[in-house]
Amino acid sequence: MNRNILHLDLDTFFVSCERRLNSSLIGKPVIVGGTGDRGVVSAASYECRAFGVHSGMAMRMARQLCPQATYIRGNASVYTKFSKMVTEILQEQVPVLEKSSVDEFYADLTGMDRFFGCYRFAKELRTKIIKETGLPISFGLSVNKTVSKVATNEAKPDSQLKVDAGFEKIFLEPLSIKKIPMVGEKTFRRFCHLGVKKIGLVQQMPVEMMVSAFGKNGRTIWERANGIDRTPIIQYHERKSISSERTYGRDTTDLVKLKTTLRAMAENLAFQLRAGNKLTSCITVKVRYSDFQTYSKQLKIPYTAADHNLIPQVLELFEKLYQRRLLIRLVGVRYSGLTEGHYQIDLFENTNRTVNLYKAMDAIRLRYGDRSIMRAATLGEGSRTIGGQGNPFNGQPPIVLAHRHQ
Repeated sequence: MNRNILHLDLDTFFVSCERRLNSSLIGKPVIVGGTGDRGVVSAASYECRAFGVHSGMAMRMARQLCPQATYIRGNASVYTKFSKMVTEILQEQVPVLEKSSVDEFYADLTGMDRFFGCYRFAKELRTKIIKETGLPISFGLSVNKTVSKVATNEAKPDSQLKVDAGFEKIFLEPLSIKKIPMVGEKTFRRFCHLGVKKIGLVQQMPVEMMVSAFGKNGRTIWERANGIDRTPIIQYHERKSISSERTYGRDTTDLVKLKTTLRAMAENLAFQLRAGNKLTSCITVKVRYSDFQTYSKQLKIPYTAADHNLIPQVLELFEKLYQRRLLIRLVGVRYSGLTEGHYQIDLFENTNRTVNLYKAMDAIRLRYGDRSIMRAATLGEGSRTIGGQGNPFNGQPPIVLAHRHQ
């Protein structure tokens, strides 16, 4: 029995989420990413791609190529929320699901042809996702993951493509070798030096020649070029960590700015934990100096999702970590060892008032954005790019919370 592997990809996902929240962006060039001098493009709308802008490009270059675009820093919690919506739809509908990234999925539909028809089912599933989330999505359907992924990329934007069993080589033959997953810029340049640019030519090459030229990866590339891929679907499991990083526009030793950034990260990640009904048992703080040397420290803690437990631990780790007294380029915070659970009252420390305060704060954030309410200690230059983008109150300042748990 031939396998039926479905690959789904949310088109320009971050841009689509922003357009879902602000319809005035539809049809206009939009770029999402780090807006500082050192920022990179996370996502670019198709209108921007016509000017040569692509993900991974330096933001400074993107501004030169497409100055008329709308530039948005983005909001990780919003994108996670939309991704979760799509994930839940797929989990309800498909027998085996693999979530390979925040906007990319594989599903094994093998055996469904006898009951319904895999292509018809995939089309109806795509329609359901678009209707319920408002996000454009494309899919490819074939006998394996490689061909399905390539088919999705050929179907974009906002369309679908099926490659029938036995036609994998014919489908791949005219395409650029860059279309094969795992063929990056470096490998593509090596192919160009060999005079090879199309998949069809790789199909004609002896596998021994590929192994000689590219080592052990040569056989894998040759097999994928010939439409052969035995990679199984890895069933989706909940993530076990969340993290946030900040790269400064200018390296700094300003401890006020650094600690403000860390507080804002710790608070925002704690909100994400509570919003996802999660608790963490491990904190990691990372520091990258101006010479690109990177150091980190972690600490095991009792399960919690409370700001007033996490923020002091993050700052304490930073104090232990920051020993070189050099300019700092980047700081980061990660919560790992996640498990399902609600934040519980500690009989020796907390009161109902504290728990109710968190509930009220989170309700405001869920409705108006995760920067709509914050601690006074997280205000300032160091926190201006943490969490949500823009002002959810249309020019009104956020609610500032000052209480004894700092």
